[in-house]
Amino acid sequence: MSERSLIVPRRRLDRRRLRLGAAPRWISRLPALLWPLALPAIVLLGWQVATTRGWLAPQILPAPAAVVATLIDLARDGDITSNLAISLWRIVSGFAIGAGAGIVFGVALGVSPRLERFLGPSFRAVAQVPSLGWLPFLILIFGIGETLNYVIIAKACFVPVVLNTAGGIRNIPRQYLEVADAFRLTRTTRIFRLILPAALPQVFSGIRLALSHAWIALLVVEMLADTEGVGYMMTWGRTLFQIDVVLAGMVLIGIIGFVMDAGLRRAEKRLRRWVPADG
Repeated sequence: MSERSLIVPRRRLDRRRLRLGAAPRWISRLPALLWPLALPAIVLLGWQVATTRGWLAPQILPAPAAVVATLIDLARDGDITSNLAISLWRIVSGFAIGAGAGIVFGVALGVSPRLERFLGPSFRAVAQVPSLGWLPFLILIFGIGETLNYVIIAKACFVPVVLNTAGGIRNIPRQYLEVADAFRLTRTTRIFRLILPAALPQVFSGIRLALSHAWIALLVVEMLADTEGVGYMMTWGRTLFQIDVVLAGMVLIGIIGFVMDAGLRRAEKRLRRWVPADG
């Protein structure tokens, strides 16, 4: 019998599995895909039951169908798309400024012990004040406008990125740095070919944390000191006692935040290919 006759085509193998009653691969993965949806389904079911039974007035908790209808109406009228575009531009711009500056400063703190001794304690003391605690002071400096939004978002991103980047660099095994000294690597080569790839997991943890802080800061600023954006739309709905608009904004914020976090996780997986398997 030849070797070629022993090779079973893949399609024929799949057909034999189906005949024998073996489940396809996607069915075996179905429980893992459905488990994350269990809690949202329970919350949605409880929400529907509460509105159907009349446990809460519609003015306090509208039905899920009413929130979906409001979301569709806002998208059709262009209100939600225009406000969302404004918020996304603010978050992208402020996040890029804050995260970029945070990586640079975090690398500087992690690489230079002298700079860490000189600026580290003061930076950590200032970092204890939340971004929103700076809001009254920053309003006096920048006024109410786009500059204030960018500054608040950038500050919210800057702190976690700096702390995680510097911490990741300090946790790099000493043997790696000794090898870099033995090969007499230049500072630029050491940073981009050794330090950043080795600290990449913790750097991305800081970036993902910074993104969540940026969302919170943006929405609060839009609610308190702005006339555009998703946060302002939610405040406008609350002022008019249109809770369905508020809930529609909350659903939209959750979806956008989840999508952006998933994108960062995918980017992290791609970039972690630089890191050797032994860390």
